[in-house]
Amino acid sequence: MRQVLFSIDFVRDYQGLPESLRKKTDVAIQRIVENPRHPSLQMKKMQPKQRGIWEARVTQGYRLTFRVDGELITMRRVGTHDLLRTP
Repeated sequence: MRQVLFSIDFVRDYQGLPESLRKKTDVAIQRIVENPRHPSLQMKKMQPKQRGIWEARVTQGYRLTFRVDGELITMRRVGTHDLLRTP
């Protein structure tokens, strides 16, 4: 069973989102846990690949970043495309 851990940065980002985006973020997280290959996520590994950080789509303009270590998924950041500069 996968476990989800939320970084301090993720919690801060999440709290700053409007309620509608929070709900969409919750759906994206649930999909990452249950079916990471869900097409709506458009998941891909970020560069450089050796860092092991992934990005997934929340909406067309919002992304979340996370790291997978075995059964542990650590949510790192959530926000606009600009956050991908500092995942």
